[in-house]
Amino acid sequence: MDALLSVDALVALATLTLMEIVLGIDNIVFLAIVVGRLPEAQRPMARRFGLTLALGMRILLLLTMTWIMSLTRPLVTIWGADLSGRSLILLGGGAFLIYKATREIYDKVETVEEEHVLAGDGGRAALGWVFVQIVVLDLVFSLDSVITAVGMANRVSIMITAMVLAMLVMLLAAGPVGEFVHRHPSVKILALAFLLLIGVVLVAEGLGTHVDKGYVYAAMAFSVGVEMLNLRRRARQVARART
Repeated sequence: MDALLSVDALVALATLTLMEIVLGIDNIVFLAIVVGRLPEAQRPMARRFGLTLALGMRILLLLTMTWIMSLTRPLVTIWGADLSGRSLILLGGGAFLIYKATREIYDKVETVEEEHVLAGDGGRAALGWVFVQIVVLDLVFSLDSVITAVGMANRVSIMITAMVLAMLVMLLAAGPVGEFVHRHPSVKILALAFLLLIGVVLVAEGLGTHVDKGYVYAAMAFSVGVEMLNLRRRARQVARART
């Protein structure tokens, strides 16, 4: 405990917590999209499940760091590129995100969106499919998060504490963010575009091309700022039309 309260440990904890919150944006965006498909009464439970599972996976992976480090060794060579276990997981997760985002954008733009309030066996099947998607992507996001944590801190206690603190912040933010995305169709399309971008980045990382996440998050923040201005303008237009 004394080691955790030293100045160096507190600086590492604060830095890593902030980094984990930033990396958790991917999780929140993905949850907002897949949970939005569920009936409103099931969304809070699905969000809690997703974030709790994400925290559990991160802690489990941290406690098996020897295995995590083994994932960075080359397993196969494809088209001249040496792919490790981590690369294959990132490739699979990225491909899934690209497919998911493309499919959802097509549904929003080209088809008439129906209410996804299912009852009986259909409702349980829909909830089960959402859980499967959350599990698959939580594994991908957790792997990236844990490898970042291992590179930034040298104490497991600091890593776990940072992840718990970051997950508490995400748990508080996931509900408002998810409902906001669900209420505004244009924001939902923007969130899907973010998922598509994240999927492409994961595929690039899996193929050995490093992409600076700072540029990606800066582009996302800029896009969100522009969309907030558009929402404010539309709200003023509606208010003027009513007067």
